[in-house]
Amino acid sequence: MTAPVTTTPTDGPATVRPRPVGRGRVITAYRWEITKLAAQARTRATLAVCLVAPFVFVVLLDRQDRLPKDTLYGRWVHASGFATSLLILGFAAQWVFPLLTSIVAGDIFAREDQHGTWKTILTRSHSHSQIFWAKSLAAATFAVLVVTVLALSCLTAGVLLVGHQPLEGLSGTLLPPGRTAGLVLAAWATALPPLLGFTALGIMLSVLTRSSPAGIVGPIVLGLLMQLYAFLNGADTIRHLLLVTPFDAWHGLFAAHPYYGPLRDGTFVSAGYIVICLAVAFTALRRRDITGG
Repeated sequence: MTAPVTTTPTDGPATVRPRPVGRGRVITAYRWEITKLAAQARTRATLAVCLVAPFVFVVLLDRQDRLPKDTLYGRWVHASGFATSLLILGFAAQWVFPLLTSIVAGDIFAREDQHGTWKTILTRSHSHSQIFWAKSLAAATFAVLVVTVLALSCLTAGVLLVGHQPLEGLSGTLLPPGRTAGLVLAAWATALPPLLGFTALGIMLSVLTRSSPAGIVGPIVLGLLMQLYAFLNGADTIRHLLLVTPFDAWHGLFAAHPYYGPLRDGTFVSAGYIVICLAVAFTALRRRDITGG
């Protein structure tokens, strides 16, 4: 006789966790990139400077007898804290914004080349495209965070250390504090499109050069050249196509009858830079044989 066969009961079919597909993999890689950025001392130091520097600037400016009257709202810095925030915005738009965003955007791809970690991150079931968009989104997130921290810090420093007195608009009308605070935040928000344009420029240089110094310094140098051309009163057609021109679009918000043409045109120009730079970077990265011999 054949002995009876006994079966051992099981807990049920083994559950297999599906791997994230498509957009889910981009989100997973994006979270990993954000975690890496948060762990870097350079990014933390940059955000700390954006938080503290406006207070230092306002204190030093408050002790100066000579006002920067040759700059927009320079003569109002002792009369209203809102003016100091706008003064810092004008200065940052000319020299600081390209530096702040390129610290991450110009390094986020080149760092993998320098450390030889491309093969490692591409063997986690993530494609070139998914890694590209994850890193690009992480760089854009950092750019938005930098502007947000700097804007809130400048507004807080001006109001606390100087005051929330009414501010005179560009047409000579006196703006109440509540409306002025909203306009100041809106003015800082107008810097986002060109800042993201410089972010895309840094990403492109980071991919093409595979060098962190080139990716970081490149947008700064190009921004300075654009500013120099604008100061020399070059042709209007070319000047309107420069990525630094949209940084001045906030002036229209402080007129008696606000005008939004420069803001609209600047947004289109910035979008053009973003699309072209990301397209070039994406194509270059896709064509690279990273995992090959």
